Amino acid sequence: MQRRGALFGMPGGSGGRKMAAGDIGELLVPHMPTIRVPRSGDRVYKNECAFSYDSPNSEGGLYVCMNTFLAFGREHVERHFRKTGQSVYMHLKRHVREKVRGASGGALPKRRNSKIFLDLDTDDDLNSDDYEYEDEAKLVIFPDHYEIALPNIEELPALVTIACDAVLSSKSPYRKQDPDTWENELPVSKYANNLTQLDNGVRIPPSGWKCARCDLRENLWLNLTDGSVLCGKWFFDSSGGNGHALEHYRDMGYPLAVKLGTITPDGADVYSFQEEEPVLDPHLAKHLAHFGIDMLHMHGTENGLQDNDIKPRVSEWEVIQESGTKLKPMYGPGYTGLKNLGNSCYLSSVMQAIFSIPEFQRAYVGNLPRIFDYSPLDPTQDFNTQMTKLGHGLLSGQYSKPPVKSELIEQVMKEEHKPQQNGISPRMFKAFVSKSHPEFSSNRQQDAQEFFLHLVNLVERNRIGSENPSDVFRFLVEERIQCCQTRKVRYTERVDYLMQLPVAMEAATNKDELIAYELTRREAEANRRPLPELVRAKIPFSACLQAFSEPENVDDFWSSALQAKSAGVKTSRFASFPEYLVVQIKKFTFGLDWVPKKFDVSIDMPDLLDINHLRARGLQPGEEELPDISPPIVIPDDSKDRLMNQLIDPSDIDESSVMQLAEMGFPLEACRKAVYFTGNMGAEVAFNWIIVHMEEPDFAEPLTMPGYGGAASAGASVFGASGLDNQPPEEVVAIITSMGFQRNQAIQALRATNNNLERALDWIFSHPEFEEDSDFVIEMENNANANIISEAKPEGPRVKDGSGTYELFAFISHMGTSTMSGHYICHIKKEGRWVIYNDHKVCASERPPKDLGYMYFYRRIPS
Repeated sequence: MQRRGALFGMPGGSGGRKMAAGDIGELLVPHMPTIRVPRSGDRVYKNECAFSYDSPNSEGGLYVCMNTFLAFGREHVERHFRKTGQSVYMHLKRHVREKVRGASGGALPKRRNSKIFLDLDTDDDLNSDDYEYEDEAKLVIFPDHYEIALPNIEELPALVTIACDAVLSSKSPYRKQDPDTWENELPVSKYANNLTQLDNGVRIPPSGWKCARCDLRENLWLNLTDGSVLCGKWFFDSSGGNGHALEHYRDMGYPLAVKLGTITPDGADVYSFQEEEPVLDPHLAKHLAHFGIDMLHMHGTENGLQDNDIKPRVSEWEVIQESGTKLKPMYGPGYTGLKNLGNSCYLSSVMQAIFSIPEFQRAYVGNLPRIFDYSPLDPTQDFNTQMTKLGHGLLSGQYSKPPVKSELIEQVMKEEHKPQQNGISPRMFKAFVSKSHPEFSSNRQQDAQEFFLHLVNLVERNRIGSENPSDVFRFLVEERIQCCQTRKVRYTERVDYLMQLPVAMEAATNKDELIAYELTRREAEANRRPLPELVRAKIPFSACLQAFSEPENVDDFWSSALQAKSAGVKTSRFASFPEYLVVQIKKFTFGLDWVPKKFDVSIDMPDLLDINHLRARGLQPGEEELPDISPPIVIPDDSKDRLMNQLIDPSDIDESSVMQLAEMGFPLEACRKAVYFTGNMGAEVAFNWIIVHMEEPDFAEPLTMPGYGGAASAGASVFGASGLDNQPPEEVVAIITSMGFQRNQAIQALRATNNNLERALDWIFSHPEFEEDSDFVIEMENNANANIISEAKPEGPRVKDGSGTYELFAFISHMGTSTMSGHYICHIKKEGRWVIYNDHKVCASERPPKDLGYMYFYRRIPS
């Protein structure tokens, strides 16, 4: 409260109409019912605009609505006022000025820390010794822009004073709000500042680590007090261990440990046994240096570090990031970076690639006015709004401007600095797209391929009208399964969004070098010597393509011709070719101990790709189809009655069973259906259902039940069209008409908002000019008739078939030993040259490492 009191002693700003003291109370009286004090659970946004990346650091500052606590930049606050009628906003502005110089030329010491009260990141480009910050807050009343400087405790009503104080003292909206929400920001350990470190002479070698108690060489943790290296438990990070690190803590009480193999210049995984959660250690570099580890020269590996005293090796970190070359920064539209929020590089890399595709640019940024105008009352919780905001931030060039010397000189003369944007922070976007997802909502590193599919799922569920930009990735795969005993075949089709290429290690062209390197490496580890120069397997792309097209055995194949299990083989071909082909190199696998591994290989990926020879041919002359008979479902006797009598609501599906099945690699929607149709009897019974139905064409389609219209709409996924083209559910229409709205108005609102009741009501209130017209009635009748027809003859998956000839335009690379650690960056070809996107840094690429990529993006070459 002492700091807030100092705030209320600040002078008011300029730019609006200031009020005389006697008029303030009278002016606020009509607006008092709309001013709220934030309650527990309210999210207060005071650092970022809901529609843009404006903040209190921006030239126009930020306006926080005193009723909804949403924040808006100067360009968007009028829209919110017109839409909601909310008139009172708190305007926040941070000023950055050059420090006053003393007689000797040095900056005078800062006198008032109370000038800073906003919880904002400082500009890393500014030297704190030369610049100082001052924060300003005031109330602004629309539409006349009356300004009330804060303070005015004597004149302001008590409710307004309390509300202002609560807004300014509120915590980040991204912190945990309830038990079902995952923490996005790791807490700083309370033991970090005064951590005791024993002076026992322990030095950690660069490789050859093993647990001091059981000799395990994976999932090892370094205790930051005494330097003990011990194994973790399996639930820390989904890898194996015997729990000796935890036992050591219980014996000795040393609270903090860091996972070996995750240490990079950007940080590491730190766990607090006392606090029982992952934490941040702001002094990690110093704590590691105590044991001889120079954090700034480390690259995370699972069983070794590159130490500062060891002969440098050319690792994938140096090659992929193009270290050692002077990269020229690039600015302007399409060259905006994304700040790393802590292991968010997987998201940044995927989104940079996505918004380099014209169809996504048009769908979101091209429709920006319409999407923003029709956004719901809380735009922070709307997918299309946040996608449009991110796309505009990346493509507008507004947040990627080069420093201009003349402007800098002018700013210095005015004693005020306008900080240059150094990339944008995707915090609001990440918080929305990852909510309710146990992995993406965490602060851990994730698989870029899994996030890509998760994003496609969200695009499908929130498609804008008939436009669906993710259609450019969609293609059909024809799977041919042959019974080895009867030689009969079955052809099925399924939808997919990326091509997964296996790594054909047996086809390496440098096998002799690899064998010699492996022997030398093991000897160096055993003797704790520096590792030899890395030898990377060189794999021909043609061998990977060949491995993709070869037949594979089908485990537990049930032959409908034999009415029994038999041997079967499966081959896959393209029934259609997508407009944009995403190729994933299957570099990640699991060792015998279930610890994730990565193939560190070099594959000569082509700039021009022709896969027309993989076109599906369908049933061939002389082939005989397997009978269309489903195998029997085996249900435990004690569960038969429960299954026959139980019909569960889709919203009551056992999500734990769903996640167990999803972790086995089955599509999420298929797992949901399996659990639903087996009556929540557990993962084992649901697994049997999956085995029986996995060859069906709609295996991965979303769960759709006639009696649950709303649930079916909410459950639309990447493998099925959403309900925008269809007649809205009658029960939802009835709810809206019961409120006094016209039926046609309710139907049009639901269609415009993907059958979302809350958004439909927002749409109705934002379209008071709606008038009933005959054309709309006829259109709705036609759509209803079309729905009846479609029930008789289902529409096939949406595909954009064409030639199978492609050109490489982007690729995402991963550095590290598994998807749970490391770093992602993206290379994109723009205007004829390659550009590297490494978090917030965007530079012209000199040596794009196309042979080390993980995901490749190809565009079709028109024939």
